[in-house]
Amino acid sequence: MKITDVTAHVLRLPEVTADCDGTQDTCLIRIDTDEGFTGWGEVDSAPTVVAAIIEAPLSHQIANGLANALVGLDPMALDVCMAAMAQAANYYGRTGAGSHAMAGVNIALWDIAGKANDRPIYELLGGPHKKRFRAYCSILFGDTPEATYELARKHADLGFTAIKFGWGPMGQNESLDVALVREARRGAGIDVDILVDAGQVWDWKTALTRARQFQEFNIFWLEEPLHPEDVAGYGLLSDASPVPIAAGEAESRYVDFERLMREGRLDWIQPDPGRCGISTMVEVGRLAHRMHTRVVNHSFKSGITISASLHALAAVPHGEIFEFCMADSPLRHELTRERFDIDDEGFVHVPEGPGLGVTIEQDTIAKYRVG
Repeated sequence: MKITDVTAHVLRLPEVTADCDGTQDTCLIRIDTDEGFTGWGEVDSAPTVVAAIIEAPLSHQIANGLANALVGLDPMALDVCMAAMAQAANYYGRTGAGSHAMAGVNIALWDIAGKANDRPIYELLGGPHKKRFRAYCSILFGDTPEATYELARKHADLGFTAIKFGWGPMGQNESLDVALVREARRGAGIDVDILVDAGQVWDWKTALTRARQFQEFNIFWLEEPLHPEDVAGYGLLSDASPVPIAAGEAESRYVDFERLMREGRLDWIQPDPGRCGISTMVEVGRLAHRMHTRVVNHSFKSGITISASLHALAAVPHGEIFEFCMADSPLRHELTRERFDIDDEGFVHVPEGPGLGVTIEQDTIAKYRVG
């Protein structure tokens, strides 16, 4: 089997705001083969930048577009394909958007491998350790504590046993920070776990103060309180915090995840397959298991990323909870025919179809594609 084409599809809603909501736009990767198998991936990055990396013309041996590097290769030789992309992007893309683009390709290659073998990806990865995971509802904080209270009530009533609130007005001042978490807890009730995603807003000393203040509300974890590069700060915070610390969504390379776990001493590591790929997510999850660090997906995109996350998490020994994006966007809910509903116990199930196990809605791509 040979790769015949690699294309990037940039999708964008008519109106995009400054809110930290990754469902306002996206970049899909499509890989076609000479045997009729098509693989799909999704990237959580700057979509037009990713598309440029896929489509770039040859500059020289180690500065080439990823499509050029892949066409003609066997998609089943996944490691060979990944090495070819690393060589092509050596000068410009070892980290950041270059690494993100490779992650989207990695997902699409696994999709092809599953389809060619008529098996779900988790079986090719050696799983499943589990086939369903407790879903936590992932939303943004309301603009006010009162709005956050209403959001908590609404989503607790949908059957979720855990709700994460993120970004929004968090970090503006101490009293507002505490009020937001207080109202999230009050709205959700005592039987629902509350997770707090601060959105990189503090230094480690302020984050420690907030962790102590939030302890009263029995939060499940405090996520991304520091800048991703403040690994030393994470180590100091994790050592002293009375609540678990989670981070890692910004990383894309195995070595960076490993450093964050070893030096940042996190309680939870959060790989996102739309930034690191399925292969790296599984490797990171297995390292986390050996280090007695818990692993959870980061996923705030469409059903493609949700499916990739489920397959990867099923292939690690200790996955237990799953980020379930609830953003109200057609790019979240209408890109795949499958909707990934939670069951009566608040769990989401791994798809059973070949590859990712999802069907791409071409009408949605046509409606929102730009360029």
